[in-house]
Amino acid sequence: MLKYLKSKISDSNPLRLLYHKLMALLACVYYRFPSRDLHVIAVTGTKGKTTTANLIASVLGEAGYRVGMTSTILFQVGDMKWNNTTKITTLGPFFLQKMLRRMVNERCTYVVMEVSSHAILQNRIWGVNVDTAVFTNIGEDHLEYHGGFENYLRTKGLLFSRLNRSSRKARIPKISVLNADDSNFNFFDQFLADKKYTFGLSTGTCYATDIEATAGGTKFSLHVPNNQVEVNFRLPGDFNVYNALAAATVALANNINVNVIKDALEKASTIPGRFESIECGQKYGIIVDYAHTTESLESLLELYRGLTRGKLYLVFGATGGGRDKAKRPKMGAVADKFADYIFVTNDDPYDEDEWKIIEGVSGGIKRNEGDRFWKIPDREEAIKIALTMAREGDTVLIAGKGAEEIMMIGGKAIEWDDRQVVRALLSREMRVEIRPGKFENAENVYLKS
Repeated sequence: MLKYLKSKISDSNPLRLLYHKLMALLACVYYRFPSRDLHVIAVTGTKGKTTTANLIASVLGEAGYRVGMTSTILFQVGDMKWNNTTKITTLGPFFLQKMLRRMVNERCTYVVMEVSSHAILQNRIWGVNVDTAVFTNIGEDHLEYHGGFENYLRTKGLLFSRLNRSSRKARIPKISVLNADDSNFNFFDQFLADKKYTFGLSTGTCYATDIEATAGGTKFSLHVPNNQVEVNFRLPGDFNVYNALAAATVALANNINVNVIKDALEKASTIPGRFESIECGQKYGIIVDYAHTTESLESLLELYRGLTRGKLYLVFGATGGGRDKAKRPKMGAVADKFADYIFVTNDDPYDEDEWKIIEGVSGGIKRNEGDRFWKIPDREEAIKIALTMAREGDTVLIAGKGAEEIMMIGGKAIEWDDRQVVRALLSREMRVEIRPGKFENAENVYLKS
């Protein structure tokens, strides 16, 4: 009966939202409003939420605090960390409140929460008393769910509009941390807070100069009021510099010394499934990344286009279930612009026809199929062929799923991990059976570990 009702009542229906709010209220009461005993940092935005949340947790840990965290890929309570295998950024209120109560019991001081627009609209974080709200950036994502960009923007803004109205905790001010370079900065800046901090590549409370791509990541100068330090950051690209700046600004707002910030950023390793390099002795690069929006895919491709001296291969698809159909051809167009070889494949089709999704993405690709572009629904086969074709100096990008460990097909969760698939393929001799001439340079090629 519950499943039937859910199918008939839309996610944004007032009755359904009221139900979510009642569940959140019950969860808060049952677990005794645990956020009252924590310093809560909430991170929202379209891109960079996961990396930023993990970096903030790392800086706080480096400063000696016990930290809790909920993010798309990891949960943390003090010294314990484990994978989030649910594919949900911000889980339901009973799970969330239980986690917060556990953090209190484990004597955590801070909690860093990655907050999605769905969670805000559906009241999953109702009753969580946020102290610092962080805005990374905003672009086109989940627009069909929210009914357009303006609704999406307003939903994100609710986190900040509620910040100043929430009750104060002893000696903890309400703080907003905003990306000064984002085109929607003024929208988020309108909301009141006890203190406001900003970050950017050229302006802000914290900003970066002398950004330089290195073999191991990125080098930049981190500027804070009355000081600056050089940071050798292991994560590549300007977009990761933004994530580092957001984390540094949150740390600065919480009175953490700039040298502690520098140390934490330099120790931070690649976040699982975010620009994650797979090394199995092959002579070409393999990068697994979560890029699943037009903007994030373009950033990924543009970065590795510049870092790759050979050919750039891209294996990707688009999420099904009716999610953001309008972005599919746009993602295809970005792939067509930057990638030498394109393989459009499956990526969580849910209950949607996989070929319709693939054709939607392919609609933005100008080249004909067979001209360095193929449609291959079997994701493992697409990855296998890309790996087989790649040569020394090339880069293979596998985008869309990152560190996720399941794929949703026909409403069922199937075990899947791009990284493990790559390692399994590279651990044995591979031969791809193909029709003559179908895949350039791929016929009768073996790849050994």
